[in-house]
Amino acid sequence: MSTPGTPAARAFRLPSLRPGARGRILSGMRPTGKLHLGNYVGALQNWVAMQGDDYENFHMVADWHALTTGTDRVEEIQSNIYEMVLDWLAAGIDPKASPMFVQSHVKEHAELHLLFSMLITKARLERNPTLKDQVKDLGMEEATISYGHLGYACLQAADILLYRANLVPVGEDQVPHVEITREIARRFNFLYCPDDDPVFPEPEPRLTQFPRLRGLDGGRMSKSVGNTILLSDTPEEIAARVRTAYTDPTRIRKTDPGHPEGCVVWEYHRLFNAGGAEEVARLCRAGELGCVDDKKHMAQIMAERLAPIRQRRLELAKSPDYVWDVLHEGARRARVEAVATMERVRAAMKLVDPKGGGN
Repeated sequence: MSTPGTPAARAFRLPSLRPGARGRILSGMRPTGKLHLGNYVGALQNWVAMQGDDYENFHMVADWHALTTGTDRVEEIQSNIYEMVLDWLAAGIDPKASPMFVQSHVKEHAELHLLFSMLITKARLERNPTLKDQVKDLGMEEATISYGHLGYACLQAADILLYRANLVPVGEDQVPHVEITREIARRFNFLYCPDDDPVFPEPEPRLTQFPRLRGLDGGRMSKSVGNTILLSDTPEEIAARVRTAYTDPTRIRKTDPGHPEGCVVWEYHRLFNAGGAEEVARLCRAGELGCVDDKKHMAQIMAERLAPIRQRRLELAKSPDYVWDVLHEGARRARVEAVATMERVRAAMKLVDPKGGGN
């Protein structure tokens, strides 16, 4: 933490905020195609809720980040971008209020990442618990981790700070990356702004009520594992998926008392059926509600809740060029902020042409 009186401790004044806005948000996702409930609950739902007059939102398609673990699958990137942004729009992100753009279309991300890479050690990046979890999940050996994969958190810091964001809505697994972002911002301000206002804020993470939603098998929800429910699934697909959900293994008969606390379906009740979740738990504990009937009930509730998103998605898909138009305009707006930030960064680091030439 910064101590009172140091440059990093001074109040940060965000420039160019929309009148009345209290702060700026940068959020992003790697383009993995259609989104699942974990993406929605862990991030997207929060993005939609935070639109409005209080904050300026920028939403980034992190295609460079996708390369850290998918250099052999580049042919999937464009279709994955399209499917993901279609879900963003269907869920309620308004491109007029919240610019959406592709990371690689704003080259300043790469420049700032390069400069930030000088401010963090290899040892600090190796201590990143999110990286450790990802390497474990992918079954990777340490010797196979690429330079880019190791520096994932440094690039993410550049993504956030390029827009001078002071709030980052993230899933629980990304909180360590926000802490690295705060450390880099603090170090930059200390080194290069000793007598001036700091260039960067120290952003705070913002978690949802359910920052990490379990998959149907009780593990981390992941399309690679196949334990997901997609936002675009039909009611029939939802019902088929929910039938496979992990429930209390100690219940052999419907009349056996259950333990909802460990049941994935009850976790979904708490999210999609908050008003009825405790009654479901009571009936389960009393042996009055069987798992099969409970799953049918949950599938119906989930299908009804996702119906508006699914319908909007179908309508938007009728005009496929719209997604690319949204991203093109979003990149134009993002570049305005990115260029302004990099001018301040270069000036602070004395990386300017004394004769006034361009960078």
